[in-house]
Amino acid sequence: AYKRFSELLPKEERGDARAARVPKGRILTLPELRANPFQHRICRVFSTSADGDDSMSFEDFLDMLSVFSDSATADVKSHYAFRIFDFNDDGTLDRKDLEKLVNCLTGQGEESRLSNAEMEQLIQNILEESDIDKDGTINLSEFQHVVSRSPDFVRYGGLQR
Repeated sequence: AYKRFSELLPKEERGDARAARVPKGRILTLPELRANPFQHRICRVFSTSADGDDSMSFEDFLDMLSVFSDSATADVKSHYAFRIFDFNDDGTLDRKDLEKLVNCLTGQGEESRLSNAEMEQLIQNILEESDIDKDGTINLSEFQHVVSRSPDFVRYGGLQR
């Protein structure tokens, strides 16, 4: 992990990689993130940058790798998946978060975009299945409950390397 992190730094900063921060643009060159539709959210969630530039320290990088590892528990993976899908960082998945999530998964092109009616029906179905307390949003425990009923989440979906 340290070697991979160091290789993302400019040559002159590699001597003390533990004190350096890798810019978001370099993190996004990682093969695991390059084609991930949530790449920008992943950087946002794992970065501890006070500047809000989504750069990563070595510790941030280790946290990200550990969540993506096969040894991470379903609870850890679902917790971070929830944070990644919570686009407005308010602690719930509301209709706007769900719409962004669907758009990320289906692509942003006109040919793959759902119609307003299709999007509304899909969001309604998601909420009917997941919103246990019927408040119009999905909180972390509701999300984890739905994920726990889907054994393929950890294996094939959610956060995979």
